[in-house]
Formats: sequence, C-alpha cells, structure tokens
Amino acid sequence: MIRVILFFIVVGALSVGVAWLADRPGDVIVTWQGLRIETSLMVMAAAVLAAMAVLAIVWSIVRALMRSPAVLARRQRERRGERAYAAISNGLIAIGSGDIDAARKLSADANRLAPAEPLALLLSAQAAQLSGDRDGAERAFRAMANRPETKALGLHGLFIEAQRRDDAISARAFAEEAAATAPALGWAGRAVLEARCKDGDWASALALLEQSRGALDKASYRRQRAVLLTARALATENSDREVAKAAALEAVKLAPILVPAAALTARLLAEGGYMRKANRVIDTAWRANPHPELAQSFAELRASESARDRLKRIDGLAKRAPGNVEGALAVARASIDAREFARARVALAPYLDAPTKRIAVLMAELERAEGDEGRAREWLARAVNAAPDPAWTADGYVSDRWLPLSPVTGRLDAFEWRVPLTGMTSAAPVIESDPILVIPAKPTAEPTVNEPHDSDHAPTLPAHDAAPTQLHAQPPRPKSDPVIPLVHAPDDPGPQAEIVEETEAEPDAKPTGWRKIFE
Repeated sequence: MIRVILFFIVVGALSVGVAWLADRPGDVIVTWQGLRIETSLMVMAAAVLAAMAVLAIVWSIVRALMRSPAVLARRQRERRGERAYAAISNGLIAIGSGDIDAARKLSADANRLAPAEPLALLLSAQAAQLSGDRDGAERAFRAMANRPETKALGLHGLFIEAQRRDDAISARAFAEEAAATAPALGWAGRAVLEARCKDGDWASALALLEQSRGALDKASYRRQRAVLLTARALATENSDREVAKAAALEAVKLAPILVPAAALTARLLAEGGYMRKANRVIDTAWRANPHPELAQSFAELRASESARDRLKRIDGLAKRAPGNVEGALAVARASIDAREFARARVALAPYLDAPTKRIAVLMAELERAEGDEGRAREWLARAVNAAPDPAWTADGYVSDRWLPLSPVTGRLDAFEWRVPLTGMTSAAPVIESDPILVIPAKPTAEPTVNEPHDSDHAPTLPAHDAAPTQLHAQPPRPKSDPVIPLVHAPDDPGPQAEIVEETEAEPDAKPTGWRKIFE
C-alpha cells in the first residue's frame, strides 16, 4: 500500500512539473563542434529522459550478461542442494525403516552431491552401521571428529564403535576428549565418571562430578556425590579412618536416607564415642527406609549392653516404622538373643502364612533354641521353597552388599534394595541419554515377597538376619543399538534453508535503480 501511494505521489509530482514547463515555454540552443541545435524546452526534456531510459536499459542488459555465469552457478548449486537434501532426508528415513540397499544408494548420492555436508557424513556412518560395515562407520565418524562443527558427534560415534569391539581403552580416550571439548555432553561425562569409578579413582570421579555440576539438577548432583563419597569412605575405611569418616559424614548430609552411608557413618561415629549422633543418623535413615543393615548397625552400637537392654532399644527402633517386616525381624533376632522366645513368636506371627526365606530360617533358629529339632527341620525345609527376600540388585545381578556401580553395565547408583527377579536379564544400555549423569529411575512395579520363586536361582540361606543373597552369574555383555538414535526438531528446515538464506544475503539478488519503483 505504501508503494502504491509513493507511486501516485511521484506520478503527481511529474505531472505538475510537466504542466509547469508547458505553461512556461522557452527555447534551448546547443552549439557544439560547429553543430547548432535549436529546439523547445519540452522537446529537450523529453529527449533527455528518453536517452536516460535507453542508457538504463542498455546497462541492465550488459549487467545481466556479465552476471549470467554467477547466476547460472548459483542456480546449479541450489538444484544440487535440493537434490542433496532430498537424498539425506530419504536416506535417514531408509535407515529408520531398515532398508539397507536404499540407505547405501542414497548415502552415495548425498556424498556425491554434498560431500562436505555434515548430515551426509552422518548418513554415511549410519548406513555403514546398519549394514555392519564397522570400518566404514569408523572412517565416517573420524571425518566428523576432525571437523569443529561435528566433533562431538564424531567422538560419540567412535566411542560407540570402540564399545562394540570391547576396546575399553579407546572408548575411554574418546569419552575423555569429548568431555574436555564439551563438558555439557551427558554421555561423555557419564562414561568418564563410570570409567574412573571402575578404576577406584574416587577423588578424580568427585572432581569430574564437580565440573559437571552446572549440567545437573540439584537433587541428582547431591545424590550422585553422596554415592561417590560413600564409595570413597568404604574404600578408605581400613586405610585412613579420618578420610573415611569425613567422606561418610558429607555423604549422610547430602543423602540422609542412603542406607550404606548411614550404616557406615553410624559405625564410624560410634568408634569415636559420638553415640547420640550415630543414633540420629540411623533413626533418620530407618524412618525413610527400614533396612537390615541399619538394624544390624543399631545393634552393634549397643554391643556392650545386655541382651534385654538391647531388645528394648531395638523394639523402640521398630516402632518408628510400624508394620514393616524389617522391624519385626530385628525384634525377633534381638528376642532370641535375649531368650524371650514368646516375644519373638509374636513379632513373626503376622508373616508366617507366607514366610520369606529369612523368616523361615529365623523360625527354624527359634524352634532349635527352644529344643524342638523336628520343627526346626520343618522350617528349614520350608525355607528352601519360600519366597525370596529383598537384596541389593542391579541389572539382574544380585550382591550380598551394596556397590556404587553395576558390575554388568557400569551404571552409577544402580543397586536397589528389592526382591530380585528370577531369570532376569539385563537390558541393553542406552548410549544416548538421557540428561547428564542421570540417576536410573525405580522400576514401575516392585515385585512382592509372595511372587513365584524358581528354586534353581534361590539365594543361599544366611545364618542370621543378614540379607539372603547370592552372586548370580553375570549376564552376557549388552550390545549397542545398530545406529545412533537421532531426534530432529519438527521445524528443522534442513540444508536447503541455508542455501536460500545465503542467496538472499547477496546484494545482487535485490532490485536496483529505477526498477525499485515497480516492486
């Protein structure tokens, strides 16, 4: 609308000027090189305007001829860009659908049309991964790793390929380089952290976690630091008690309900004579998560007391988590030690209809303590086929003690206190992930103590309250997915948008001179 108004204003001004000249006639005389030209003012003005128009047209034609090679080259680049973008898009779709032949063909077309395009390199790598060409995939990832804009992606691909051929040294080197290049990369930080934890280098693992603190939410950072501090405290418990004590205290401060940290801290505080602090640590953890390790640590704090006094204190601890089986087991154990067998029966009575292994073994011990060997044998027979008790479990691996890492996948803070699933195998690890150094989520459905049990995988029976566990055979090493899963933004215009933007930025693409009026 503004252009139309401006056009009419210009036309009106020209009309007024022509009318003004028509009302004021005059003569124009030009003498040059013996040539005399005499004409009216209006004719002279019309001749000048006509000459200017002819010159403009001639200049436009000459300019177009001079620019024609560049224009043709730009049009050819645009067509190649469109064809390359189509080949890359269709190639990624073919990879997602598993069409190996189409993926190879489209990858070759993309590399021929746009050999320097990062997405063409990625398509080549994924096509090679899909077809099982590990050498080709590694070459493509190395090419990406040598370019600044695709270095992180190339290192990620090289890391995955190193994992596939079980080359832990190369995988760690690629992860270290990626973490140094881009500290915000979740997979790199997680891989380096797990590698340092496997080496038992807890100080370096804590330093790395501190460097990645900005990429973690507060809860995840506190939890993971508490796990690493607990692992360090356990590793230095026998060599440097002061370092272990400081690490355990900080771990409990960060995660008061972390059972291994609370049990170790209480034990170390009790050794220094801080009984009230030790009791508070166990009490806080017990209220949130009643656990046999906490009950055992609480009983050890009162080892110098009589069995009856210890029973009173454990009974008070059990009342802080009413209705929990761990409290009943702790009271029953303390009652047997205090020779109060009737009280032990009362504590275990609610769980005798469907006893777990620990309950059955404890009942056998109670019957033997009362002199009934026949009933004791009967309870031991029931314990063989009884439901399993909770144990420290991670990725199908059951341990008799808490570990900071999963022996199967190397995940940090993977062990959970729950009933192990018989015959459970480990799922393949997710290489892409999730948020940076993310703590694995709890299972959606916790199995109950009454679930069916396979006697071939039954954990061994302990002599007392300790959790009945057995080290299962390690499942096969999980394999990575064929290709790196990719997620594209739905509004991503692709490489073609970059070409269009580049051509629009050239000044020659805009109209110039007198043609602006007609735009």
